[in-house]
Amino acid sequence: MPMSRSLSLTGLAAATSLAALLAFQGPAAAQTKTVYIGMNGGSMEKTYTEHVFPAFEKQTGIKVVVVPGTSSDILAKLQAQKDNPQMHVVFLDDGLMYRAIGMGLCQKMAPAPVLDDVYPSARLKGDLAVGVNMGMTGLAYNKKMFDEQGWTAPTSWMDLADAKYKGKVVVQSAASSSFGLHAFLMYNRIKGGSEANVEPGFTTWRKSIGPNVLEYIPSSAKIAEMVQTGEAAVFPLTPTAVGALKEKGIPVEYAQPKEGSVVLMVGECVVANTPDAEAAQTLAHYLLSPEAQLAALQYGAQIPSNTKVKAPADVADQMDKFQGYMKNAVTVDWDVINEKRPDWNQRWNREIER
Repeated sequence: MPMSRSLSLTGLAAATSLAALLAFQGPAAAQTKTVYIGMNGGSMEKTYTEHVFPAFEKQTGIKVVVVPGTSSDILAKLQAQKDNPQMHVVFLDDGLMYRAIGMGLCQKMAPAPVLDDVYPSARLKGDLAVGVNMGMTGLAYNKKMFDEQGWTAPTSWMDLADAKYKGKVVVQSAASSSFGLHAFLMYNRIKGGSEANVEPGFTTWRKSIGPNVLEYIPSSAKIAEMVQTGEAAVFPLTPTAVGALKEKGIPVEYAQPKEGSVVLMVGECVVANTPDAEAAQTLAHYLLSPEAQLAALQYGAQIPSNTKVKAPADVADQMDKFQGYMKNAVTVDWDVINEKRPDWNQRWNREIER
């Protein structure tokens, strides 16, 4: 998704919004010197440190320091520091965020008007966490191959079982990737199952989709290469990831399955028992604001969870498409998934990938 490099924020708007947050939290927050936030490194860290945190720091005097790592890394740190938290706020993928909530590692987000502006599906477990950016797993396809073969774009998760794609389907391992897990769970639902009953998926996947799968990959890192070499025709992916590949000249397109994509968000939570919870709450609220989320959209292709973000003209079409995808997006039951996933992973490795 191409993004403009011109930031259409005004200092007055940012100051007004932030002042409202600070007025709610009280003066103690502004006296804090440093807040530590755990989040993915790389492009996400760069986006926030260069384009989101500076406005917050300027208005509050609070310095924001990133503790970088994958969601798994950050969750492990949270667990290790449970009795003496070293982080104030954390970003985690939604599945791991539900685990963190279940472990008592998050505290409830303080009430604030901004919470009413985010998608209802982004408010997790009574506001113990809130989605800070949104996404969804649907299907992506090799546009060059489809054009050459005269194929129409996929329209259903069941297209993964279409015989014409034999040896051309690539699926991320459900044991290690949310994308692969989402594909499996949607297939399981189509076959009559649910998160509480995955037998339909496990008993039929190998005979329906299995023959078409060229490779089960541990993550999406190989997708670009496999598209360019003509190995991959169809694969689970997000619109944002598709946009990033297209920016690199990779011939891919996103397709929304008629059964719905699966909501995939990055959530934020204020760490339980964290030192200076007031400052942590102030930062967490700011990161949900239109100002912060517009900057993250423009500079990092982070899809806002705040429905009041006004997309600039150069990304308005993409935002309209995203909002359309959200209309039938599916939210899976992460409480059941996290309870059962160790068993599922063993079955997946034994029965699907063997």
